[in-house]
Amino acid sequence: MALDTLLSRKAGVLAVVAAAGLTLTSIPSADRADGVAQGRRAAAVRGPAADRLQDRTGAELAGAGAPALPAGVSARAWTVTDLRTGDVLAAKNAHQRLAPASTLKTLFAVTVLPKFRAQAVHKVTPKELAGIGPGSSLVGIQENRSYRVADLWHGVFLRSGNDAVRVLASMNGGWTATAGEMQAKARQLGARDTTVKSPDGYDSPGQLSSAYDLSVFGRTGLANADFAKYCATASARFPSRGSPAFGIRNTNRMLTGANGMRRYSGILGVKNGYTSNAGNTLVAAAERGGRRLLVTVLNPQSGASNAVYNEAASLLDWGFGAVGRTRPVGSLVAGAGAGAAAPGGRAAGPTADGEGGRTAGARPVAAQVSRQPGRWSETTLWAVAGGFAVALAAGAVFGWRMYVRGRQAPGGGR
Repeated sequence: MALDTLLSRKAGVLAVVAAAGLTLTSIPSADRADGVAQGRRAAAVRGPAADRLQDRTGAELAGAGAPALPAGVSARAWTVTDLRTGDVLAAKNAHQRLAPASTLKTLFAVTVLPKFRAQAVHKVTPKELAGIGPGSSLVGIQENRSYRVADLWHGVFLRSGNDAVRVLASMNGGWTATAGEMQAKARQLGARDTTVKSPDGYDSPGQLSSAYDLSVFGRTGLANADFAKYCATASARFPSRGSPAFGIRNTNRMLTGANGMRRYSGILGVKNGYTSNAGNTLVAAAERGGRRLLVTVLNPQSGASNAVYNEAASLLDWGFGAVGRTRPVGSLVAGAGAGAAAPGGRAAGPTADGEGGRTAGARPVAAQVSRQPGRWSETTLWAVAGGFAVALAAGAVFGWRMYVRGRQAPGGGR
């Protein structure tokens, strides 16, 4: 019995060692622990995109850890957005409904541009040019002349030509149908402040949008390669009947550096606008150091020359200093519905079958576990040791039982 007790105790000790080995397998490696800590620090900086954008007090909003916002921004509403994630880094009156002027052409392009091949040719009829509002900006489209679709889009993006919008809308099924389709697209993208009355952005009773919605349209548009190309084009040749093509230049002064403005370094373009009701409006994107930002500026009140461009530039400068260091105050992704696209062309909302798609804004913070070729991590070593201990303990117990049975059997030794 003394021997039985001794061996039983040895088996118990081995079982304890095996259990310890199993417990130790759950101890993370130093590399993994570092990765978890880095992930938590990143989450603390980025934080949840708690939506503060509904603020209607006129306060300028920026997240914790942000540098001081630039002084002298007089716009009635503005936003600064990280293009990659859709995080809104700072804002003022993001959802205030204001007249958009020609920045609404971003929604027009998001809706209509994918439908027609750039090299397709269309002959313009007099009916298609009827109804253009007085004082509209024009690119110079002529009746009974044929144009490539690419030429028409140059007219829209570079000269903000309402005549080009009229022709493309006619190709798309008509003025009213296109306005309705734009309205539906806005809702699909989660842009709920926008009411479309005139697809070209021309002042019309009840036509409104917001800095938030226009940022959604700009970000969605930049996910389309043709949109990104057209809005970044500073100059082009436009065809003319009976004479050589003539040059047209983009009216976005941040892109061209015209009329007392310097071209903004890293500018990606997008769209500017002006009407007497809307004032100056602008959606502009730029890239610096691998970061891409989008700003929307609506109706500066300072009265200064080039105010909309200078204020956009100061907000971009601020954003490049703040991105990665501040929590967002909201997100362009949160309200998006099916088909809302992010740069890169991925859907930001539920797919057609109702399953949620992976979005550019939904970035889970994952631990970064180091893996060096030819080396096992500490976790792997503990797992191997624990498994060996379990096997050793199981073998000892099994052997002891067989030994006891052998001794108890008839003729067995004592």
